Amino acid sequence: MRQDAIRGHLDGLLLAVLEPGPLHGYAIITAVQERSGGALELRTGTIYPALNRLERVGLLRSSWQSSGERRKRCYELTDAGQRTLANERTAWSEFTTAIGSVLNPVPPPGLAT
Repeated sequence: MRQDAIRGHLDGLLLAVLEPGPLHGYAIITAVQERSGGALELRTGTIYPALNRLERVGLLRSSWQSSGERRKRCYELTDAGQRTLANERTAWSEFTTAIGSVLNPVPPPGLAT
């Protein structure tokens, strides 16, 4: 899938994969890829600026966790992030319904096609 197809939906994708619980950056990338059946591949240069922005606006919080010798920054949703995710889901549903109505119109009942 084209990278520009994700533009405008990245925040919702990141919030959704963090809904079950905290993840570090690479695990977020992996979760998006797995949930999409491999169709969506995010790059580190794309997600880290987005994660930092979402944290700055209060939708995420982060903490450092140690894993052996390595430290990983883990991100999790805040209450505001949960509310924003709910709004993103509503907006996505409305968007796909509207686009679907144009791309796959349903003829009025009784009209021959």
